Amino acid sequence: MRSQASSVEDYLSTLPPEHREAISEMRKAILNNIPEGFAEVMGYGMIGYVVPHSIYPSGYHADPKQPLPFLNLGSQKNYIALYHMGLYSDPELLSWFTSEYSKRATQRLDMGKSCIRFKKPDQIPFDLIGVLASKITVKDWIARYESGMRK
Repeated sequence: MRSQASSVEDYLSTLPPEHREAISEMRKAILNNIPEGFAEVMGYGMIGYVVPHSIYPSGYHADPKQPLPFLNLGSQKNYIALYHMGLYSDPELLSWFTSEYSKRATQRLDMGKSCIRFKKPDQIPFDLIGVLASKITVKDWIARYESGMRK
């Protein structure tokens, strides 16, 4: 479900209570751990964490008017989605995450290339989400992004 909310607070206010609580907790874990330089925005109908144009003026290659995306958090009809672009671009990070997830979570990992789906909001490993958010700095993310663009 793509939201038309213009602010994070507006977005959260539209969610069903169980998703609002879980997304608020995930957001807190992200904000407490994400490296300096990333900015929280509304993007693609979700809460987004981006490299702002003030740091990376080129923006996102598919739409340079948009800042460089890194992480998104959204509520879907049947699950909560966390999109982490670093998991898609870094096999070592993906391996670390899948290993840690199996140690900390009670439900099976439901994941696409960069999308982690949580169908049971009460079973989200919030601490792991915080650690994951801390793993890539703005500088490292820009370097990985640009490296992927040269391939």
